[in-house]
Amino acid sequence: MSDSRHLERRNRELAILNAVATALNASVDLSESLEAALSHVGDLLGLRAGWVWLLRDEDGAPYLAATRNLPPGLAHRPESMEGGCYCLDSFRAGKLGGTANVSVVTCSRLKWLTEGTEGLQFHASIPLHARGEELGVMNVASPEWRRLTPDELRLLHTIGEMVSTAVERARLYQGSLEAGAIEERNRIAREIHDTLAQGLSATAMQLDTAEALLDRDGNPERIRTSVRRALDGTRRNLEEARRSVLDLRAAPLEGRTLGDALEALAEERNGPDSPEIAVRVVGGARPLPARLETAFFRIAQEALSNACQHSEADRVTVELVSSPEGVSLTIEDDGKGFDGVPTRPGRYGLVGMRERMRLVDGDLEVRSETGQGTRIEASLNFDRAEP
Repeated sequence: MSDSRHLERRNRELAILNAVATALNASVDLSESLEAALSHVGDLLGLRAGWVWLLRDEDGAPYLAATRNLPPGLAHRPESMEGGCYCLDSFRAGKLGGTANVSVVTCSRLKWLTEGTEGLQFHASIPLHARGEELGVMNVASPEWRRLTPDELRLLHTIGEMVSTAVERARLYQGSLEAGAIEERNRIAREIHDTLAQGLSATAMQLDTAEALLDRDGNPERIRTSVRRALDGTRRNLEEARRSVLDLRAAPLEGRTLGDALEALAEERNGPDSPEIAVRVVGGARPLPARLETAFFRIAQEALSNACQHSEADRVTVELVSSPEGVSLTIEDDGKGFDGVPTRPGRYGLVGMRERMRLVDGDLEVRSETGQGTRIEASLNFDRAEP
């Protein structure tokens, strides 16, 4: 190779690496960084599609972390991007070989599709590691697969190292946020102890005084004064409790994925006098920010409660679909349905569900007719949602 061609190739490689590094450093949001990296790799190497698998910290379960231009056969069938596959199984078994530990493999997800592949059958699998820890796999592909050159495979290996560093950095950042959240919850717990607990103690003291007066002399005015003080203290404590609960941001999913929490919720609701509840989860291993998990869980909780108590349904289905593009939660029953928007005093209801989705920049759609059952769909598009 002439010096000029060698210099030209090196400059091109450096330009690619610089573009990917810039994309990875542009955001601490992991999905955004990975999608930008896939886009640059695809554009600069002439590759059509790409996707990234990551292994969840808690149990090593794989989830789809980012995609670029998935062929219709995969994009329109999110369940096809669930579970294991040849490249993931090879990676986890330590068998991804090839130049610079990058392998070109037949895609087992595309192999059996008869249409919607857009010519894709093979992809290059780039293993992602950080300090000896398995992080996941980045796959890139092009129509009518062309064999990547050794230089391109080495370049992909370097890009894989950069992506691995970005994944580790994003997880460390998320860990610092979670540590801050724990510290904040502890602060609020101390505040509750110092305000509500003391206030309730004062209320109990006033009620004890009223009880003693009843037993001793029955002075109505003194008893009334003690009861009034107890009521005043109770009202103050109620307001303090409301404020503290709003600050606490309860985490009902702590230690579980959203999919696991929904299945547990359905199991709790299933009973001899309840409709049959079926849960289907696609992409449930994909982690979501705590505020999104809580919002979707509370909506499912309210919708299931309504269906079990008021719909007279025989069957309720709950479906959660999570992908790099967004999340959707659907609760559908075959009950009596309704026309218009039902409201019941003191109930959370559809108004509260819509408010929850509004706060996370999502949408809530309700479809129901008398005698035709009810369908509630909460959805969130990550491109539209605020970070």
